[in-house]
Amino acid sequence: MNNHTQLSLPASRQGSPLLGGQLATHPREMLRATLGAALGLSLSVWLCQQVFGTAVATLLIGPVGASAILLFAVPSGALAQPWSILGGYLTSAVVATAVAQLGGHSLPMASLAVGLSVLAMFLLRCLHPPGGAVALCVVLAGPALQALGERAILPVMLNALSLLTMAVLYNNLTGLRYPKRPAPQINMHPAADRTPALSSGITTEDLDTALEGFGGFVDLTREDLGQLIEKAEQAAMRRRVGAVQAADIMTRELHLISPETTVRDALDLLGAMRLKVLPVTDAEQRLVGVVTLVDLASVLDRRRLRLGRRRPNDRTPVSEIMTAQVTAVAAQAPIGDLVPLLSERGLHALPVLDGDRLVGLVTQTDLIGALQRGLYGQRG
Repeated sequence: MNNHTQLSLPASRQGSPLLGGQLATHPREMLRATLGAALGLSLSVWLCQQVFGTAVATLLIGPVGASAILLFAVPSGALAQPWSILGGYLTSAVVATAVAQLGGHSLPMASLAVGLSVLAMFLLRCLHPPGGAVALCVVLAGPALQALGERAILPVMLNALSLLTMAVLYNNLTGLRYPKRPAPQINMHPAADRTPALSSGITTEDLDTALEGFGGFVDLTREDLGQLIEKAEQAAMRRRVGAVQAADIMTRELHLISPETTVRDALDLLGAMRLKVLPVTDAEQRLVGVVTLVDLASVLDRRRLRLGRRRPNDRTPVSEIMTAQVTAVAAQAPIGDLVPLLSERGLHALPVLDGDRLVGLVTQTDLIGALQRGLYGQRG
């Protein structure tokens, strides 16, 4: 990232101080979230009504409506995760019940309950804004909820559980994974350790500093921010390289071996052709695995140790040592998508497939050569 670069958006995309910023939300996602929030709220209110009566369900509908917006419209946010809603509702209900029992049902006590609930949710790492509304509802409850006493926690938690269950089912059925899984470790090494294409030079310490610089709570984790930067860099790379695809830069003259090829023959072929990787294919040229120079050398080294360092005549088939789970790409894959595979995953080459047939290899040398030749927007 260049500290001196400014991002300019058209006036129609910038938003305004009064109307807020522009949300990058597709209309289809808006419709999905709208239907989900309506269904989730309806189910929660209906269940609460059946168990505790209409009066109690009506008193608690406010916080459930607010939670529905978080769980269905922004389900990837930290405030919308299961522990946030369950812990937030439980903490707020317990705090508010205790405050009401000790201080009565008044506006000052309601304000105190909200403040204490926020503090408790921070400490328990379950901040959920509708929890404040839960505290208000419990302290300022009408006769129906007051009659439950300390048992007012029960309808609160029924709402939380039913809404969360609906969010899990609906979001996943509509193609949105929820709850958010732990993010994989992101390679955020300094620029010297990364390729020029992904050379932002941002470290995890930089991310922590940026998040702390907001001066308040940010509904975004370090991992989320790192992934966002990584995806933005990849999108920028795809934009710069234009329409260049794996098929445009791949090596088409392949040296293939079969699963029955011996380790010794494979090693001789690698040495003669100065290769590091050999694809293993069947009779239909379908990829079944790969063997690398390191794989073969390690096998022979073990044989030498057992044979007193004499040159072995190894007839082991490569099918016994090859890697069967191979990372491959389609011939139409943009070369911008190949950069992180070849730069950060330790791969020397990527098999290129047309359907299920092997048609080429993209090596690190091929990719670097394409970038150096400036093939952006051209066909090789």
